[in-house]
Order: sequence, then structure tokens, then C-alpha cells
Amino acid sequence: MLFNSLPFLLFFAVVYAVYRRLPHRGQNAWLLASSWFFYGWWDWRFLSLIAASTAVDFVCGKRVAADRARGGRWVLLSVLVNLGILATFKYYGWFADEVTAFFDVVDVPLYLPAVDLVLPVGLSFYTFQSMAYTIDVWRGRDPCERPLDFALFVSFFPQLVAGPIERSERLLPQITEPRTLKREQLAEGMHLLVWGFFKKVFVADNLAVIVDRAYAGGQPGGLTVLLAAYAFTWQIYCDFSGYSSIARGLAKLLGVELSVNFRLPLFADSPRDLWRRWHISLSQWLRDYLYIPLGGSRSGRVGLNLIATMVLGGLWHGANWTFVIWGLLHGLALAAHRALAGRVPVPRWLAVVATFHLTVLGFLIFRAADVGQAAALLSALPWMAAGGEDLRAAARLLVLVAPVLVIELAMWLRGSDLGLLMKLPRAAQAVLIAVMVALTLMLGATSGQAFLYFQF
Repeated sequence: MLFNSLPFLLFFAVVYAVYRRLPHRGQNAWLLASSWFFYGWWDWRFLSLIAASTAVDFVCGKRVAADRARGGRWVLLSVLVNLGILATFKYYGWFADEVTAFFDVVDVPLYLPAVDLVLPVGLSFYTFQSMAYTIDVWRGRDPCERPLDFALFVSFFPQLVAGPIERSERLLPQITEPRTLKREQLAEGMHLLVWGFFKKVFVADNLAVIVDRAYAGGQPGGLTVLLAAYAFTWQIYCDFSGYSSIARGLAKLLGVELSVNFRLPLFADSPRDLWRRWHISLSQWLRDYLYIPLGGSRSGRVGLNLIATMVLGGLWHGANWTFVIWGLLHGLALAAHRALAGRVPVPRWLAVVATFHLTVLGFLIFRAADVGQAAALLSALPWMAAGGEDLRAAARLLVLVAPVLVIELAMWLRGSDLGLLMKLPRAAQAVLIAVMVALTLMLGATSGQAFLYFQF
């Protein structure tokens, strides 16, 4: 069930109407049932995976809390179950193909059974969230006492399929304690919904035309590739940050505060700054549960730790060498920035431009179907002959990106985010919201395209 679809609007209207009339415990039970219905809309069979992660981590959390000195075995069980589910559904087919291909090259016959598995939507998000809970309990957090509350923590529908990946210390108290819906939350929630749908439906979905033309195959020219690279950077940003805005807006209407997942990342002035602003919940997860346990900045191999963390972060996105290369590129950039920071003074505007183009280069590879296509697109870049279609694509890109760029540039210059829109005079707010709603309804893509991060 897509946020940008009529079934979801009807679903949320029913959920909200009933929710507002229930006491706290009833609200939690209703939200859990609604969340499972929401997820089961894609394929009810995948509810068994959420149920498995939920049950295992609830039991493991209780066992760890009962005896933290020997709780490591229960943490290990949680990690093995969650990563086992993730590996089976997301990576087994790729692993089997790559191993078989390797042994074919060395002329050694090897047969690994082929298993055609559908990737459950949101699998990477809720397994990481559920698994982190057990680790946090092992590190000293109090466990959740009620199975229903924990199940809702794992499957809360606004952020279930594409995050943000919430921490137990932030989201669980909002579930276990009664919620008071504040008037400011309603206003902020509506602003976030308008802003999120605008970025997704008007900007991101319409940019797909430019991107798909370059990645459809054949031999696109350099300008076609360059425009597609810029377009995809803005498409994936508006698509994913649009989802996050919608998720936060929906949660606010329910009295729940979700984490901010994006803070104007395309205005970052260094690789390190980029990962403090882009997909913040994943960046923090990788930092706390991978980078720091590897030794972090305290060891003598900081660069290797950064590279390893980003390569695994790239692989988190899917079973493809393009994701590994994308992660390696960002890991090398982080390591290089750490080694050189402060030694060469660079104007901030130039640092922003350089970081943006590093991001564009990475996403050009990220979007490719395979390494061969990525190499072909990169090799086409020097040949910049323009055709009529490229000029139309450039005009389309400018028209679609300009509204977001202007608004976010103002936010960046003011050091603010959505709060800037909320601080405008009410008349200005009304005009801006009316324009975004009109553009979304009249010129937004009408096919109900899935959010890009659903595939990860």
C-alpha cells in the first residue's frame, strides 16, 4: 500500500478516525492491527518474517535483561536470526550466482541450489531496528515489558517500510506511555505531508523520465548521462526524503515523533557532513553498531574502519556490485577527508559544490543495473554533444528542481529546516502550501510510483 495512493488515504482516514476515540492501550492494539494490515497488503505471507523478528528479539531482550553477564548468547541469537532472514531473502541468490560464476572460471563444477525469492518490502529497515533493540538492552537499556508494545515498535506503519530506523530509547517510550496530541503537532504534521508529497509526486516521479532515458540501454551521449546523473541525485533525494517527511507527518498526527532522517544533505560541505545529513538513522546505526565496535576513531586503522563501514553500508542497499562500489567510493572519500581535513583551506561554497558532485558521481554508479552499465555510462561522459531531447530534459530538470532548491537554499542559509516554513507569516504559508498542493495534484505523476527505497 503506497502512501501516494487512494487505498492508503482511505486506510489512514479509517485508522485515524478510530484511533482518536480509543484509550491508550486500545490505541496501541489498533495501531498494531493496522500496521500488520498495512504490511500484509503487499503479501500477507511476509507478516511471518516480522512476527519472527519480533518474537525472537522480545524474548532475547528479556533474557539479556535477566542476566546481562551471560546475555551475549542471546544477542548472538538475535543477530543470527535477523541477519539470517536478511541474508536468505536479500543476498542468497546473488551469492550463489557469484560463487558459481567464480568456479566456472576456474573450471570446477559447483552446484548451489537456485532459490527464487521475492524481497519483502522494508526487510532491511525493520530487521535492523529490531536487532538493535536487543543490543541496546545488552548495553544497559531497560527491556520492553509488553509484547504488544514491542510488536508495535517493530511494525509502526508510518516508518515500517523505509524508515527512519528508530532506536528503542526514542520510540518505545512514546508507545508505552499515553500520548497527548498537541495542536502544534497537527500543524507540523500537515506541513510535512504537503512538503513530502510535493517532493515525491511532483519532483521525484517526474524526474524519472530523464533518468530512465539514460538507463534504458543503448549508447546514450555524455550530456544525456550527465543530466540523468543530476536528475537521479535529486530524484532519489526527493523520493526518499519525501517518504521520510510523509512518515513524520503521519506519525505527528498520531502524536508520535519520529527522527529527522534528512537535514539538507545536498548542501553538505564534506563527505563527513554529507553522512550527518543523509539517511541519518542508517548513518547513526552504522556508526554505533558497526564503526565503533570495529574500533572507530580510537584505533590506528580509522581509514580502514570507515571504508569497511561504508562498503557494508553500500551492501545493505542490495545484492549488487554497484552498491559495493558506491560504498567503497564514499568510504575512500571519508578516509581521505579525515586525513586531509584542515590542511588545505577550501571556501565553503566550493566544498559544497565538490561534495555535491561526489554525491552525483556515486549515484550514477548506484543507479546502474550492473558494473558494465556503470562503466559504459562513465565512459560516455566526455562526449557532450547535445540533441533536442537533451535540451528538453535540461529544461525539465531545472523546472522540477528549482522549487526545492530555492526553498532548501533558504533553509540552509538560515540554518533551519521545516521550521523556516512554519515561521513564515500565515498568509505566505497558505500561498506556498496552496501552490505545492496545486502542482502536486495537477502536474504530479499520476501512476502511483513506488518509493525508490522500497527495493532496499
